[in-house]
Amino acid sequence: MKILVLENNPGEFALIQQALHNNRDVVIPLASSEEIWPYIRSGESHFLIANWDTSDLRHMQFIPRVRAMKIADPFIILLITEMNSDDELAPTGADDVIQKPFSARDLKNRVAMAARIISLSNNLISANDQLESQAVYDPLTGFMNRSGFFRQSNGELERARRASLPLSLIALDIDNFKLINGKFGAKIGDDVLRMAAQVVREKSRPYDCIGRWMGDEFIIMLAGVIGADAEKIAERVIAGVRGTHVEIQNEPPVMVKISAGIASAAHISASTEVEPLIQQARQAMARAKESGGNQVFLIYV
Repeated sequence: MKILVLENNPGEFALIQQALHNNRDVVIPLASSEEIWPYIRSGESHFLIANWDTSDLRHMQFIPRVRAMKIADPFIILLITEMNSDDELAPTGADDVIQKPFSARDLKNRVAMAARIISLSNNLISANDQLESQAVYDPLTGFMNRSGFFRQSNGELERARRASLPLSLIALDIDNFKLINGKFGAKIGDDVLRMAAQVVREKSRPYDCIGRWMGDEFIIMLAGVIGADAEKIAERVIAGVRGTHVEIQNEPPVMVKISAGIASAAHISASTEVEPLIQQARQAMARAKESGGNQVFLIYV
């Protein structure tokens, strides 16, 4: 894979090169965003690592311009920054963001994930058609149903096993769904599920495997993520759901809360299977609900 690197600081560029020196990838240094376009148009490269703080990406509106092209193959953008996500000028629109200081291992994992996405892109259209024909999507939320999630998550598990990547699984359950559904009816209950599903999608990474497990339960598989990083994603979902509400005529807005359980595995062995991970994540979720809900509980497996 050809990796474009927009990093004008020689020391920082050397760190990136050093982190990737054992890979078979070719690192191509660039001086400005204008040098990226020929690689995009020709399809010669599908991955960019760029320093958001010092490059001209923000000034040149590079990311919105790339997204507006609607190219068939993915172009993965990994941004490096010293900013926190709450900063006004923090990067938006990228596929992934890594904050300084970062480890070589973390950068390698991010690159491995990008390579996996790119390798799957050629079959994406046919794979989507096949998934749709096999009715693996939940019509209410747009997520994969249980059978679809099992099919894709088993593939994710096998790739994580081959690449020696960690893996985490998040189970989510709406705390007050039964109360809302019973008091206001199934239509409002469906609105709550759609709202929660939208938050889950927005707060997850674009390439994460997400499914509707049953009723008001959702499940997310995070390849290459472990422990505190998985916890941050779950906390983003919880905060996002807590910050939204469902409008009901002649009634106060319905506030929704959600709990999360995480099963996190540093090493994927030959005996690791998806279903036990799901059950362990659901058990962790039950612990979160028993502790009052609206929170996350993490276990290592």
